[in-house]
Amino acid sequence: MKIPLVVFNLLLLLLLLASSVSAGEADIIEVKARKAGPNQYDFSVTVSHTDDGWDHYVDKWDVLDLHGNLLGTRVLHHPHVNEQPFTRSLSGVSVPSGSQSVILRAHDSVHGYGGQEFITDLQDR
Repeated sequence: MKIPLVVFNLLLLLLLLASSVSAGEADIIEVKARKAGPNQYDFSVTVSHTDDGWDHYVDKWDVLDLHGNLLGTRVLHHPHVNEQPFTRSLSGVSVPSGSQSVILRAHDSVHGYGGQEFITDLQDR
């Protein structure tokens, strides 16, 4: 059976696209928050994602207040293919006075946001 070149190329393209999204979305799986000063917190965040390499990896995670306002971003400059899950920190995040909790979310270079978010309490840790 002879497959026309156009059909072969289309099947190859579909296979490549399917493999590039197989890593799924980035999930926040653990957060440690520590009070660093008045309205200042340090965060240690563990992210799980099947990084494929430079074309599909977690490129940042964010800290937001409960209204969705961005408080801080930890940029991740490279894939973590052989280190999963991985933990990175962000220090000196200013949190509005009176805030009792924050939301953490991760972003990957293919899906953007959409994985598991994490809400953590801030009670003077």
